[in-house]
Amino acid sequence: MNEFTKEELRNFNIGLGVLAFCLVAFMIFKLNHSEWENAENSDYIVYATYNRTDGIGIGDKVRMAGIDIGYIANSVLEDDFRAMLTLKIRKGIQIPDDSGAAIVSTGIMGNKYIEVEPGGSEDYIADGGEFVYTQDAIILEELIDRIISMGKAKLKVAAEPATISTEED
Repeated sequence: MNEFTKEELRNFNIGLGVLAFCLVAFMIFKLNHSEWENAENSDYIVYATYNRTDGIGIGDKVRMAGIDIGYIANSVLEDDFRAMLTLKIRKGIQIPDDSGAAIVSTGIMGNKYIEVEPGGSEDYIADGGEFVYTQDAIILEELIDRIISMGKAKLKVAAEPATISTEED
């Protein structure tokens, strides 16, 4: 009877490990996919209009208090050159009608998503309703340019000699 060499046994174990990892990854993917697939039938639609939506797109998350409550289903450019996003929100999540929807990121260079800031109203956004308050995406390059120009302006003011004016009676 043939016995496996140590190298063959090690390769066999590595192969089993890779196979087990692939099976677990597939199961997680399938579980998450079926969760959203089942939820799609119970989602409702809310619209949000922005001047700029840089870095965000279809499929990105919609969150409230850090919890995923939906995703971006569609985006279109309106006649007034503003972007209207179609958000699918899970049924059972009620959003007060005075809530805001801001485009934020997970960090300086992180992924962007929509964060819903709940208002205090006792009325809720209905299916097909729209957010009244929205906040556009912040573009990192523009923010850095503003900081640099503010610093240059302060240096320029500090470098100018102070003039003392004397009033004559």
